[in-house]
Amino acid sequence: MRGRLRMMKTIITLAALFCGCCWSCRQPAGQLAQRPPMGWNSWINYGTSVSEAEIEATAAVMGEKLLPYGWEYVVIDGGWYCPGMVSLEDYEHPAPNQVIDEYGRLVPDTARFPSATGGKGFAPLAAAVHGMGLKLGLHIMRGIPIQAVERNTPIKGTDYTARDIANLTSRCEWYHGFYGIDMSKPGAQAYYDSIFELYGEWGIDYVKADDLLAPVYAADEIEAIANAAKRSSRPIMLSLSPGPAPVENIAHLRKNAQLWRISDDFWDNWNSLKAQFDLCRKWARYSQPGSWPDADMLPIGPMGERAMRGSARTSYFTKDEHYTLLSLWAIFRSPLMLGCNLTKLDDFTLSLLTNRDVIRVNQYGANNREAYRQDGFIGWLADDPDDQSHYLAVFNLNDREETHTFDMTAMGLSGTYYVRELWTGGELPEVRGQLAAAVNPHGAKLFKLKPLKNQ
Repeated sequence: MRGRLRMMKTIITLAALFCGCCWSCRQPAGQLAQRPPMGWNSWINYGTSVSEAEIEATAAVMGEKLLPYGWEYVVIDGGWYCPGMVSLEDYEHPAPNQVIDEYGRLVPDTARFPSATGGKGFAPLAAAVHGMGLKLGLHIMRGIPIQAVERNTPIKGTDYTARDIANLTSRCEWYHGFYGIDMSKPGAQAYYDSIFELYGEWGIDYVKADDLLAPVYAADEIEAIANAAKRSSRPIMLSLSPGPAPVENIAHLRKNAQLWRISDDFWDNWNSLKAQFDLCRKWARYSQPGSWPDADMLPIGPMGERAMRGSARTSYFTKDEHYTLLSLWAIFRSPLMLGCNLTKLDDFTLSLLTNRDVIRVNQYGANNREAYRQDGFIGWLADDPDDQSHYLAVFNLNDREETHTFDMTAMGLSGTYYVRELWTGGELPEVRGQLAAAVNPHGAKLFKLKPLKNQ
């Protein structure tokens, strides 16, 4: 009897270990990111110098003020492994200082992340963030750190070393701390598996993997990173950067990641925002649960505490451009990643981020698409899956205030509708056939159109 019990315990233990090593065997495909992820990223505000105290302070604000509205990810962007990296010159150094462990894997700079001392990594910080009801994310680069190659560190669980797998001719164009990995070499997949094994142990929920989409589409390393993430001991959402991603690779992107960038880095200037309209129109048809084209972070509100593109400031976007940005990201169903300083959140920005009606468009809208473009005005439509209502976002890309009449019939909207403007909550007269909207220059309005009953 005791022998059978011991055998059963052994079988259960082996099964648990097996499943723990292969998340993909118990995580249904597409279960992650059933709706566009919402959160905050450290890059715009803090650059490479964000600290543990700042992450905890940001998480505290998010947990108190934004979590009830769906904002849940706190993402530490690049440089968390670089002691003393503050300036753009530090970032562009030909051999940046990076901290690695005995297996060539990046570990946190303990001067900025003191809870990582003693080999604990991000586990204590992840536990603190999880305790607030939030999730923790990390930025990584494609490849293997140059320090691992210099020291020829072993690859965990194998007889291979960093020099066996490094591709010394493959380097990122804008950050020089890594060599690419030759995925044809034995040990290559094992290295990526080892870093995601570490992230699973730390409690990481989200990884933003960089230098994968442009200027070169690194298909083999995308697949290696995706496979490693699936094998992690916990579900890890995967975001690919930077864009623009090639739209012809949509099947490959959907198979390997939950979100991917459709543009280069997006910052707070009007011409960049205007350019996003064409990209969003091109990519809208490919949004679906589990895979989201990503229009990039939201450079809004107070920002730039120590960012590499300027000192502390407020977003260069006007208030009207804030409405345009958030209305487009909402109705395009982009992931929503804030770049502002949440510890200095102002009332206007807070009001934008806590508008439940607008967030609902992003999280639950269906059949989202551009439906109108004329004379500097653009109209986007989406459906509310819970009723027969529609959402209509109207944008004025012109430099002057104008009243524009939108042909609803040409957009496929027949019948009579009740109209409510979601940013203000204001009710409009019933409309049929046409909707006249006065829109500020560079501004937007977002309407919910509810059909009259019995028509």
